[in-house]
Amino acid sequence: MFYVELFRRLQEAEVRYLVVGGIAVNLHGVNRLTHDVDLMIALDPVNLARFVAVAKRYSFKPVVPVRIEDLADAEKVRDWIENKHMLAFGLRPQNPVEPTVDILVKPPVDFESAYARRVVAEVQGQSIAVACVADIIAMKTGTGRAKDQDDIAMLKRLGELGGTHKRS
Repeated sequence: MFYVELFRRLQEAEVRYLVVGGIAVNLHGVNRLTHDVDLMIALDPVNLARFVAVAKRYSFKPVVPVRIEDLADAEKVRDWIENKHMLAFGLRPQNPVEPTVDILVKPPVDFESAYARRVVAEVQGQSIAVACVADIIAMKTGTGRAKDQDDIAMLKRLGELGGTHKRS
């Protein structure tokens, strides 16, 4: 399975990441259709180099016309954020039926703090670092997207019912 393989490769390469977005919502116990993989990663040079190496092994190609290595160039990323209003760096797999991977370049939550609050989901024997519910809600608040508002409501409702759970 694409997802489990991706998370295994990230772990093997010691990439510090958090699953956010729809997959994270699913892993917390809310059934919702999603296809892409949204990740928040530590944006330090060492971690970015590790991530880029994994992405290259997967033959991921940026959705925008830049090189994958440009993700590790802090000045270029800053330019994308400031001048192109980029929020996520999209990567397209070689196989068009596989999901895209979006890397948050300007997350609304500090990575180190979110990483300290992460939860670990076990899927098919693979540990997956997932943003906690409060951080997912913070990331989805104020986006103006109906699906984000639905996710927030469902995550809050799940918490009222006794907490979230992780899927195996």
